[in-house]
Amino acid sequence: MKTTQNTVLITGGSAGIGFQYAKLLTEKGNKVIIIGRDKDRLQKAASELKDVTAITSDVTSDKDTRQLVGRLIKDFPELNMVINNAGRAITYYLTDKNANAFEKGADEILTNYLSIVRLNELLLPLLKKQKQAAIVNVSSIVAIVPGAIATYSASKAALHSYTQSLRIALEGTNIKVFELMPPLVNTELSKDIGGENGIQPSEVGEALVSALERDEFEIHVGDTAKIYKLFLSSPAEALKAMNSRKKPALQTT
Repeated sequence: MKTTQNTVLITGGSAGIGFQYAKLLTEKGNKVIIIGRDKDRLQKAASELKDVTAITSDVTSDKDTRQLVGRLIKDFPELNMVINNAGRAITYYLTDKNANAFEKGADEILTNYLSIVRLNELLLPLLKKQKQAAIVNVSSIVAIVPGAIATYSASKAALHSYTQSLRIALEGTNIKVFELMPPLVNTELSKDIGGENGIQPSEVGEALVSALERDEFEIHVGDTAKIYKLFLSSPAEALKAMNSRKKPALQTT
């Protein structure tokens, strides 16, 4: 997949690794559109980036998503890359008193899985018109080796399965489907899970661009690669390692 002269949509592009994707891709000569639901944070991000378009939109809202797609079709008919980076992680455990796992899990499933299914489906007709196109779903190693933050892991597992199905469905077309699995990343949103111990967002951005260039469809970054390798040899040992380490190997996008 080429990594220059694309028109790229990045959800959750106002902070963290989403901001780094936007920064790196604009520097490489791509036209970038970032979206987020916090208007002030989105505008601040846009002011720090070069030649990006910022659109306030909530991917969990059907109305917002359909309005967004309508604008993209009208104003950016050349759109050929979508990076589904917006995510939701609620730090709690199933054994917590009054965990309220149903509502928290529903929130995470909507943001991390169903909203991506909806946006991709609405954008597929536009992407199919391009000579070359890509969809990048930002997942997590907990999709394969779950952590104790159970409903987050489950939402990413759903996304992982869907991504594989979408890749199979689009095989032989102009659209390539990638899945990015970052490790713990040092961002504002990962503070509650020890984010200061994680890698820098720029490392994740560079790994994504490199993988796009190589057509590496499932991208394991940093500690994610180590856990995945262990999983291939012993799923039980990988599960033990994931849940005994002091810092989780997941990223809350």
